[in-house]
Amino acid sequence: MTVKNLEEFRKAKGWSQKKLADQSGVSQTYISELEAAKKQPTVLIAQKLATAFGISLADLLHDEFRAPKCKEVKEIDSGSERSV
Repeated sequence: MTVKNLEEFRKAKGWSQKKLADQSGVSQTYISELEAAKKQPTVLIAQKLATAFGISLADLLHDEFRAPKCKEVKEIDSGSERSV
């Protein structure tokens, strides 16, 4: 589980990492590591962050679960791959 858009949500609120830490109960150091993709959050941590932003967990993780675009989908046809 990743939160690739964590920094985006934080900046949209006009919050510093410290402010997000205060609002979520997640340490500023951990938030920094999440934003730098050095760590991956547990479900509990991700939920705390989503709650602090006032959004759902699904919204926070949206990029991770977005369906691929048609051109990115590969189809196996007689042993060969082609874009659909």
